[in-house]
Amino acid sequence: MSSHPLVEPIFVKSPHPATLDDEALLKDCDLGRGRSSGPGGQHRNKVQSLVELTHRPTGVEAHAGERRSAQENKRVALKRLRLQLALQTRSPVPIGDIGSAMWKSRVKDGKIACNVDHNDYPAMVAEALDVIYSASLDMKKASIRLYCTRSQLIKLLAKEPAVLVALNEARKAKGMSTLRG
Repeated sequence: MSSHPLVEPIFVKSPHPATLDDEALLKDCDLGRGRSSGPGGQHRNKVQSLVELTHRPTGVEAHAGERRSAQENKRVALKRLRLQLALQTRSPVPIGDIGSAMWKSRVKDGKIACNVDHNDYPAMVAEALDVIYSASLDMKKASIRLYCTRSQLIKLLAKEPAVLVALNEARKAKGMSTLRG
């Protein structure tokens, strides 16, 4: 795979793994533990609070070790895994009416309401990128299919800088202009 996840994405069946509930997603993951490096004093040197998650079907990985407890790090690693899955994997988009119930509940009058810290954010990004990719990275076509404005779609993706960078690299590889968030 290239250094850019959207140039050569991993294709998965529906539903997109970033949209699965915690229990279902964790069933598809290998969980590893270890010791974190960095600040934290003696506690960090004695406790294996680092959590590593590997999504077996795709090989996508995420980890967290900055919190004091393994449980908190597991929650953070799971969120990071969802975002990486949203970024690196693509799920097919059907012909005709699209948009999950979650997507439709968060789009009103062309505006998208979803904070980057909300649990729905990675699933929203996954759904948006699936549609953008199926529209050959054409933001106007994708926004029409997603019942939102082009600027709202870009704003959603720009909330997480890595997503906008990845999308711009994919567009650049196709000779398209870059997007500004």
